[in-house]
Amino acid sequence: MSWTRGLLAVLAVCVLLLAGSVGCGTSDAHEDKNGGSTSPVGKVLDGTDQEGRHLREVEKKGAPEVGIEVQPDAHSTWDVRLSVHHFRFSAAGAKRQAVAGRGYVGLYVDDRPVTRLRSTAYRLPARLVPRGTHHVTARLYADDGTAWAVKGRPVQSTADITASEPSPSDTAQPGATSGATTDTTGMSASGIDLRTWGRGSPDRVGKAS
Repeated sequence: MSWTRGLLAVLAVCVLLLAGSVGCGTSDAHEDKNGGSTSPVGKVLDGTDQEGRHLREVEKKGAPEVGIEVQPDAHSTWDVRLSVHHFRFSAAGAKRQAVAGRGYVGLYVDDRPVTRLRSTAYRLPARLVPRGTHHVTARLYADDGTAWAVKGRPVQSTADITASEPSPSDTAQPGATSGATTDTTGMSASGIDLRTWGRGSPDRVGKAS
């Protein structure tokens, strides 16, 4: 009977070892409360955006996209409207983890950071847009702070706007827009900004509607 007990003991050890190998295995993939995968996606590149944030490269097919439109309003401020595709805004306080097609938008004026957006609308203060031509850029970020990128370039769109000082007739009229104009010709359909920085000309700026 002793050999029987010994055989059972050996079998028990084997079962424990097998169970341990299954239970100790790890995976980077997890599921959120909606059943979606929250594992990091894409490839983090050595390259960075203008803020020094690393780029997270994804395939062009199905990549997140963003468009931007900026128009002057009746209060000498600027209405910023975004359009996004293959992208969802994360809630404030979201876990700092890259999830496919999620994150926030970084808004910049002349490469200077203005705010982080988690919606498609924002009112840009007039003080941030003094007289002259300016570049307003919307760039997509994952919640871990990496910038979504396609072919080594951040996913972003830029609109050129021009603000001029109010004329005497403008100041006499409440709600004058100070001769503000806007141009979105620097925005590509794919949501990747293909415009060369500094190439915009005030002569090409169209009158705001």
